Amino acid sequence: METKENKKFSSKEHLNNDAKSYCPICKVYMCNKCDIFHSNLCRNHGKYNLDQDIKVIFTGYCKNENHSLKLEYFCKTHNELCCAACLCKLNEKGDGEHYDCNVCTIEKIKDEKKRTLNNNIKKLQEISAAFEESIKEIKSLSDKINKKKEELQKNIQIVFTQIRSELNKREDKILSETEEKFNKLFLMMI
Repeated sequence: METKENKKFSSKEHLNNDAKSYCPICKVYMCNKCDIFHSNLCRNHGKYNLDQDIKVIFTGYCKNENHSLKLEYFCKTHNELCCAACLCKLNEKGDGEHYDCNVCTIEKIKDEKKRTLNNNIKKLQEISAAFEESIKEIKSLSDKINKKKEELQKNIQIVFTQIRSELNKREDKILSETEEKFNKLFLMMI
């Protein structure tokens, strides 16, 4: 069993934060930031607040002080483990907080949660594959766009080089004509 001293976090960015809770299904310790994310993502997971004594949490016995029975059932209504006394309605003791809840054995919920987890893993793998394909398509489009940009830049350079060349030729022609005309005029005057 892991203790708070050898805590494991779900996020590498939060390794320096203190663990505040533990998810027995994911088997991870979480800081407050991870706990908020985990609560949104895994709503059906039970979690333990580590402000309580961790040895009390993981005994496998009911935490109700009037019960000393082993936790053998799972209340789907409240998403928590419970013992046989939690299921019985004993008027004199006030027990039975789960007597009218949707309850099953731990083994059944374990199998159910495993199936749900496996289904979620498959869905995540499909989403991941689709995401990877989308990334490839985006990269391919980006490469095509960059190639088109480079072609356009090259064409612009060619056009401007041609324009400059034509302007230089025109300049030379005008200068030459000016020189000729000046020389003719000058020579006529002499």
